[in-house]
Amino acid sequence: MNISPDDFGKLFVEFEREAFRLETLDDYSKSGGVEAYRAFLAGEPQPESYRTAGWVTTVREATQAGKRMYRVHILDRPLSDYLRFELGWGYLRNQEAGEEFFILDTTEQPNPLEGVPDFWAFDEKVVVSMNYGDAGEFLGAEVVPERQTQEWLERRDTAMDLATPFTEWWARHKPE
Repeated sequence: MNISPDDFGKLFVEFEREAFRLETLDDYSKSGGVEAYRAFLAGEPQPESYRTAGWVTTVREATQAGKRMYRVHILDRPLSDYLRFELGWGYLRNQEAGEEFFILDTTEQPNPLEGVPDFWAFDEKVVVSMNYGDAGEFLGAEVVPERQTQEWLERRDTAMDLATPFTEWWARHKPE
């Protein structure tokens, strides 16, 4: 069942304990932060609007209220330009607001979740599968039927079991 952007947005405010995201793409450049991405590619400083974006406020308010927001990104090296931007600017920025990040690096191992799309899981009750175009543009999202929730949570658990905390991974693989 498709979910409207407004209803999807409400989930980030209304969840009670945890919100988990699985990221699977190398490029989300058409889905937000476009100006910041251009600045990154041009070697310019982070725009103030990027440092203080609404997402940062959402994360900070949730984590200060004792809620957990965390994600695993499945990727391989070498990193795309977009991943260098997302990890080097976005993850570091969001981490300061309280979001937790993990990396499942498939450079030297098979992807255990091959074909699984991006998704958010809220309080282990609501799962929203996300759809993207080939150029990294967000196309919309669908609420997963309740009877399938456990299957998606098992995907989350697989990702978490095999992932490395971002700060540890970044210390070893940060691009020069």
